[in-house]
Amino acid sequence: MDNRSKALGLGLIFLGIIFLLENLNVITFNFFLIWPVFVILGGVGFLLGFFINKKNYGLVMPGIILIIYGSLFMYCNIMGWEYMQSLWPVFLLGPGLGFFVLYFAGQKDKGLLLPGGILTVLGLLFIFRYFEYLRYWPVLLIIGGIVLIFLSGKKNNTQD
Repeated sequence: MDNRSKALGLGLIFLGIIFLLENLNVITFNFFLIWPVFVILGGVGFLLGFFINKKNYGLVMPGIILIIYGSLFMYCNIMGWEYMQSLWPVFLLGPGLGFFVLYFAGQKDKGLLLPGGILTVLGLLFIFRYFEYLRYWPVLLIIGGIVLIFLSGKKNNTQD
């Protein structure tokens, strides 16, 4: 039996004992408040798998996503799920940041940067939408568009 099977077996035994003791009223805890901890621990487990064997850099992406989503769920459990109406862009940030970390942890495949950048920028843009003091952030998009138009016009003039 390899170490992975032993670790998974021990984890299942631990969870089984905890849930059995809770069902038998030996211990009591509000599972509905702490369930995100299991999501976060799953993410940490993926990252530990990567750090144990750096060749398994594919474990980084799900680890990052689970840690980010678990943190979001924990925040909503504590503060209230009504905040999800403004925090939903975190679902874009999770994989976006996961692509970036996968790029730096893996073989530096540049194909990971484009989806990471798109998802991260979209997530941040949608989050900025909910901050009152960032009301005028779309002006940056307008300025960026104007700069791109002028730069492309300048390149076309030099080619003529």
